Amino acid sequence: MSTLRILVGVKRVVDYAVKIRVNAARTGVEKASVQHSMNPFCEIALEESLRLKKAFPGTAVAAASLGPSAAAETLRTALAMGADTAVHVVVQEDEAGLGAEPLAVARVLKAIVERDGVGLVLLGKQAIDGDSNQTGQMLAGMLGWPQATFASKVELSSDGARVEVTREVDGGLETLSLPMPAVITCDLRLNEPRFATLPNIMKAKKKKIETVTAADFVGEEAMKRRLEVLKVEEPAKRKSGVMVKDVDELIDKLKNEAKLF
Repeated sequence: MSTLRILVGVKRVVDYAVKIRVNAARTGVEKASVQHSMNPFCEIALEESLRLKKAFPGTAVAAASLGPSAAAETLRTALAMGADTAVHVVVQEDEAGLGAEPLAVARVLKAIVERDGVGLVLLGKQAIDGDSNQTGQMLAGMLGWPQATFASKVELSSDGARVEVTREVDGGLETLSLPMPAVITCDLRLNEPRFATLPNIMKAKKKKIETVTAADFVGEEAMKRRLEVLKVEEPAKRKSGVMVKDVDELIDKLKNEAKLF
């Protein structure tokens, strides 16, 4: 098997443990002074690439992220976990705190794939901020590559010619066999990401991150936003529950207040 180059997309998002709040302008969530981290699904994709790297010596793993200067921190984490190289495509957020749309991200990733001779792309199935679940599918379409989404198991053949992907569907599990090169989006149960060790974190701080602009790959016109956020609101607060004395009172409330039947 010849040297395999894997590209992994990693996105900087508000940490999943943070209780998010809508900003004053109601254009998005409050991001100032809020803990950020790597998108959990991207972390799973990175972990899977590192396991493939261990199973197939000579494999090279590159991490790529689109975002403001702070996105470099996410790439440092990827390097500390075991990625060989990192590419930071600088994309500034607008007044609403929104970055590149999935279509623009797919265009940039396509350019990186073609420039670097990538043979496999691993992405998280979605980001926990936008929940778009679009980038992987768009990228596969642009490249003309086969794709497998929501992967819960990935097995690469010994000669690197095919990849077998098990994915979760409503009726159970579906197994696909794809010719390489391919695009795979990773689901929650694919693996358990490793923690970066302190020595590797220190080493990652000294590693070079390639910093470019989106215009270097696709031009500014291709990065323009096509969607407009009209308003962001918090979910309506749920009413407090009430205690009922007996089954008859419960049925009465369900029928006359909740209008369930």
